[in-house]
Formats: sequence, structure tokens, C-alpha cells
Amino acid sequence: MERNLKNVLVISFGFLLLFTAYGGLQSLQSSLNSEEGLGVASLSVLYAALILSSMFLPPILIKKLGCKWTIAISMCCYIAFSLGNFYASWYTLIPTSVILGLGGAPLWSAKCTYLTIAGTSYAEKAGKNAKDIINQYFGVFFLVFQSSGIWGNLISSLILSQSSTKVEISEEDLECCGAYNCLTDTTNTTGSEKPSNSLIYTLLGVYTASGVLAVLLVIIFLDQIKSDQAETEKEKLEAPSFWSTFLATFRHLKDKRQCLLIPLTMYSGFEQGFLSGDYTKVYVTCALGIQYVGYVMICFAAVNSLCSLLFGKISQFTGRKLLFALATLTNTACIIALLLWKPHPKQLAVFFVFPALWGLADAVWQTQTNGLYGILFEKHKEAAFANYRLWESLGFVIAFGYSTKLQAYIKLYILLSVLVLSMVTYGAVEYLEAKSSPGAATGTKKENGRPCSQETPM
Repeated sequence: MERNLKNVLVISFGFLLLFTAYGGLQSLQSSLNSEEGLGVASLSVLYAALILSSMFLPPILIKKLGCKWTIAISMCCYIAFSLGNFYASWYTLIPTSVILGLGGAPLWSAKCTYLTIAGTSYAEKAGKNAKDIINQYFGVFFLVFQSSGIWGNLISSLILSQSSTKVEISEEDLECCGAYNCLTDTTNTTGSEKPSNSLIYTLLGVYTASGVLAVLLVIIFLDQIKSDQAETEKEKLEAPSFWSTFLATFRHLKDKRQCLLIPLTMYSGFEQGFLSGDYTKVYVTCALGIQYVGYVMICFAAVNSLCSLLFGKISQFTGRKLLFALATLTNTACIIALLLWKPHPKQLAVFFVFPALWGLADAVWQTQTNGLYGILFEKHKEAAFANYRLWESLGFVIAFGYSTKLQAYIKLYILLSVLVLSMVTYGAVEYLEAKSSPGAATGTKKENGRPCSQETPM
């Protein structure tokens, strides 16, 4: 096997193992650690730390340690979060959430840098176009990585479904589920009792082992990038200091289009935060039990992955405006339906319809918003995608921050309001683009290469 392709596969399967654990654990936080809102508070802290991390840590660590060891050490930060869940408390989860947040940005930046260097190196040897090889490597990576949401949630559901402490849910208890949920710890009184400690420890043990395997895979099988190959990338990483990166990010806000895209970017964090932090708790866990959370999130991950691939291909024919309209209508319909629907165990299929439709809409938000940033700010991609990470992460922080303070129907109204505002400001961006360059408004301009900074370390 060609050596560079071997390294791409090592990174891909390392991330698959790591995010199989983290993805499954994130979906369960609001239900598994619901006491005093500990689970969603930890996620809010995590994304706040991620904002700080993305501002200055990646260049420093990659320059000092190289890509391989930055990836390995950053992966250990994710394992720390799994270990913190063994004895979940404010004194264990919050510090480990900070550690994970700090490790998130260097992990993704180092991965991106490694694949870029590997693709460039192979292209030079083979006499091929570097961008074509880099895109091919990223395609292989995401083909493997995207399935992590399925495996992580499948593991949690299979293990937690072994619980023998199922409780019959009374109609009175079901009144506390859904949009007008009671502001109480519903997971302890409805759906099913909290799984036994032995089952929780088994699940956390599997997740921790998966993370450890990811680290070992990288340490043992991933080649260190040779200094002459990495020299160019290192030079790029040497220049920005914390303050220069920080100032460049906010200097980019002088661009009116960037300011208008803030609501849309934050909405991405709001809608993902609602599904993983609120839908899983006040609809699924409350009415069906915590063992169903994994199956529901598998549905979301599978549809999201398939639609991301589909929309990425058809966007050149439909243009981005039609896809944004589809996502807006889909999310709006879901929000209104969630406001009206009273979840009941007899309506099992409905619990899967919502995450499937949510996955369809989220696929548009992820692929098209990233593509929009790449097209609009082609000459300032670093600052633009730093803003993308900043505002999306802020959306996560706010969504998880108020998760335990407000009833679900208020959060749904907030979500709908932000969505409406997002579409108004997005429309203004399209109008400005149409005025300045009519051809750009179609959204069919092909982007050269995939921006490395677009991934969200979820």
C-alpha cells in the first residue's frame, strides 16, 4: 500500500475510534448526567474552551510537537473526558470538559495539516495535481469518520438496553415530556430509571478503551512527517501569535457580509445543541427511556451523512439558495410539530422521524454554510473560518447554557426566531453578492479545495 494512503487510513480509523466514544457520550450527557444540569453545563464549558483553544493553541503545538504527536496528545484530552464520566460531578466533568475543549482545536488542525502535507508530497512524486490528491485524501477521511456517530450510539443503546430496571410510564408522567416539560429531573421519574452503575461503567469502559486504541494506533502506525516536508507548513504556523490571530478574526468583522452571516453560523450551534441536549432528554429519554437515545441519534447521523454527500454533489446544479430554502422549511416544520406533539411510547416511529428530518436540514447547514464561507471570503479564508468556529461554538455555548433554565417550548421559539433572523440576513448577503457580482449569486462557483478549518470537533 502506498505509504501516504496508509497514513491517511491510520488517521481516519484513529478518529473513527476516538469519536465513536466521544459522539456516543455527548449524546447521553443531558440524560446520563441530568442532576442540576451537569451534563449540558459540561458541554457548554467544553465549547467555551474550544473557542479559546482555536485562537492560539494549534499553531503553537503543531510547531513544537509536529502533527503526529499533536494528534496523539490531543486525543488523550478526549480520553480524559471519558474518565471524568466514571465519577460524574462538578469537580470531575467541568475540568475534563475544559481539557477536551483545549485539545479539540489542535487535534483537527493537526489532522488537516497532516493530510494536506501528505497529499502535496504524493502529488509531487506522482506528478499529479496537489488539490486533487488532497481532496481525495479528505474524501477517504470523511468516508470513514462520518460513521462514528452510528457506531458510538449503537454501542450505548446495546449496552444500556440490558438494564432490567424498566419502569412502566404513567400518563401522568408523560405529561412532563415534550415541549411543555416540567422543569424537573424527568429522567429519574419517567421513561426508565437511571441505568445501574455496572452498565454505566461498562459503557464508559468500552468508550475509554476505544479512545486508548485510537491513541495507540496513531503512536504505533502513523509516520512522523519529515522535517523537509513540513517546513513550509511550519513557516505558515510560526507567524501568527495569539493576538495577531485574535485581531485578524475580529478585523474580519469589518466585512459587512461576515456580520450578516453571524446569525446563520450561530444557528448551526443552536440547532445541533437542541437536538443533542434537549430532544434527547425531554422527548426521547422522558417518554421511551435512555436506552433509545443511541438509536435515535443513529438515525440522525445516518441521514446527515447521506444527505451531506448528496447535497455536496447536487449543489452545483440546484445552487445554494434552493438548498437553504429546503433546510429552512424542514427545520421550521419540525419546530412547529415539536411544539404541538405530545410524545407517547405508542408513537415509536415519530421519535425517529424528527432526527431524520433534522439530519437532512443539518446536512444543508454544514455543507452549504461552509461552502458559502469558502466562496465569499476566498482571499481571507483563515480569518473567515476562525469566525465560523467562533460563532458556531458560541451558539453551542448559549444553547447548552440555558438548557436547564428554560422549558423546551421557549427554546423552540428561540430556535425559530434565530432561524428567521438567519434567513433574513442570509438573504441580505445574497442581495449584496447579486449587486456586486451577478454570477456569484447562483452559488454554483466551484470552490478550489476543501477549507481545512471547516470541521467542527464534535
